[in-house]
Amino acid sequence: MSLIPSFSGGRRSNVFDPFSLDVWDPFKDFPFPELSRENSAFVSTRVDWKETPEAHVFTADIPGLKKDEVKVEIEDDRVLQISGERNVEKEDKNDKWHRVERSSGKFLRKFRLPENAKMDQVKASMENGVLTVTVPKEEVKKPEVKSIEISG
Repeated sequence: MSLIPSFSGGRRSNVFDPFSLDVWDPFKDFPFPELSRENSAFVSTRVDWKETPEAHVFTADIPGLKKDEVKVEIEDDRVLQISGERNVEKEDKNDKWHRVERSSGKFLRKFRLPENAKMDQVKASMENGVLTVTVPKEEVKKPEVKSIEISG
């Protein structure tokens, strides 16, 4: 068990990426069942971020959730926030559980958007447990080049 965060543990995030707001969980490897179980949904919610010429596209796998159980929000300081909650299945006293592997609990991911993001045109859709958030980009204006005639 290490108290130093692993920056290469199979994750695609980059410690030097100024746009990534991944939160390091110092209790991830501690054997506290209630703590690790509550954070397991948070930890397992992976998000891909790709940039196309037209937009920034975020894709998250969130199987088993309905669109009304997921929130996509934009904060004032250009932060995209994806959150939701996976509820624990109701237990019946007559049921005998042999294994519980599916995670439950709240998850929250935040991403700082770059300056070229059109904050007022963000769109989100969900299909087959995959959330896609599209943030259009503003066109980068190329500086106008003016030729100056050289006299003499």
